[in-house]
Amino acid sequence: MTHADQLLDAVQMHVPFDGWSEVALKAACEDTGIPLDEARALFPRGGVDLAFAYHERGDRQMVEALRAADLTALRFRDRIAFAVRTRLEVADRELVRRGMSLFALPQHAADGSRALWGTAGLIWETLGDTSDDINWYTKRATLSAVYSSTVLYWLGDESEGRVATWAFLDRRIDNVMKFEQVKGRVRSNTLVDAFMKGPGRVFDHIRAPGTPRSGYPGQWGGRGQ
Repeated sequence: MTHADQLLDAVQMHVPFDGWSEVALKAACEDTGIPLDEARALFPRGGVDLAFAYHERGDRQMVEALRAADLTALRFRDRIAFAVRTRLEVADRELVRRGMSLFALPQHAADGSRALWGTAGLIWETLGDTSDDINWYTKRATLSAVYSSTVLYWLGDESEGRVATWAFLDRRIDNVMKFEQVKGRVRSNTLVDAFMKGPGRVFDHIRAPGTPRSGYPGQWGGRGQ
């Protein structure tokens, strides 16, 4: 186990009391015997980097669980629901609550958005999504909204087995599916079809990120340009 993993394990017992903070990081150093200077090199922004590392660990655990599960008998919307539920079940509610409080601060909002977008992206990729056009973005944006609202509901859910959360998740996904159906009917409209063949063709140039050179999440034109 790496020192980063040791610190991440050790800090979790302190986060409910001290949050994802410098205080919690120092306590983890005392517990593990890892020098504070080394810990700061591993997590330069202290609690923020620890919270992000915890989130990424949860994402990895979710991916492992999804790959191990047999989802062939499930409808695709049920696979999405299973993935979101799995992601929540591998997490500790109080640690997530503390993380959301941290990422809600203006100076850390970008990190929170990056974590959320990353989770949505991993779910789509693990479930086999191969879109490389504007749908790459809309799918992740939609799922990010579903996931974030479900997390907020889950944090306040005291129902046995979190059954209220899973029911809420199903309703949110059903709402998205209905929207997709409406969107499909709109696209079949003659006027909309004419627009998409004219000015709307600009959307054809939007591509999913390949290996970005600029660091921005996508590019204009062909992939890799």
